[in-house]
Amino acid sequence: MNTDLVLDFARDAIYTVIMASGPLLLLALVVGLVVSIFQTITSIQEQTLAFVPKILAIFVGALVFGPFMGTQILEFFKRAVMSFGEFIVK
Repeated sequence: MNTDLVLDFARDAIYTVIMASGPLLLLALVVGLVVSIFQTITSIQEQTLAFVPKILAIFVGALVFGPFMGTQILEFFKRAVMSFGEFIVK
């Protein structure tokens, strides 16, 4: 087994994880920042106020970005299955 193949596979896996989870993480970051600014301006320090908008945004984001995320994961899976022959030790 070649170490370059393993490193390329690991790099591809990390890239796929970033691309698949990135939209939802950025959405949660933006919503959390907006809610935090709102809480700071209004002096409301309720912890559940930050949680509910974020979870709703994640659900909506999963509906919107779901096909993109699924495509990224499916393409990685296809590449992984097609390259299994390269990983077999002879």
